[in-house]
Amino acid sequence: MNPNLQYAVEQFMYRKAELCDTQDWDAYLDMFDEESEFHVPQWSSEHEYTTDPKRGMSLIYYANRSGLEDRVYRIRTGKSAACTPMPRTQHQISNVRIAPRAGGTDGELEVRVNWSTHYYRFAVPGHFFGYATYHLKPAGESWKITRKHVVLLNDTINAVLDFYHL
Repeated sequence: MNPNLQYAVEQFMYRKAELCDTQDWDAYLDMFDEESEFHVPQWSSEHEYTTDPKRGMSLIYYANRSGLEDRVYRIRTGKSAACTPMPRTQHQISNVRIAPRAGGTDGELEVRVNWSTHYYRFAVPGHFFGYATYHLKPAGESWKITRKHVVLLNDTINAVLDFYHL
């Protein structure tokens, strides 16, 4: 793998995490393509999760960026009681693996990462963790996310789970 590409993709992932932690929603949303899919499947058994969001249960599923845009709108306008007040978050990204995206056009990438998010809300700390697969397409000097597939490994979710935790 080209070390410059590896570094650039890692910086892109770190920047996405930073934008979420600082709640810079406009810049965060801009990282996603208009048609980007965001999927967090539900576990159907101890070791299998649903793969088709149209046929199985999902913890979060947005068929395109408008789902994320709606969540941000509700956060900004106070119309989301689950987000009032917003938690403080710290995202950590590790084990960034990059490959050309199978079936993608020239320059598209599949990026796999491990992630962990610590959050703090109502004087209670919490932690979510798992792994994610991103599809990236070239966009000028950077990329746009065309798909984010997140596998949440927590056995129990004791708090609100939203896109900003992942």
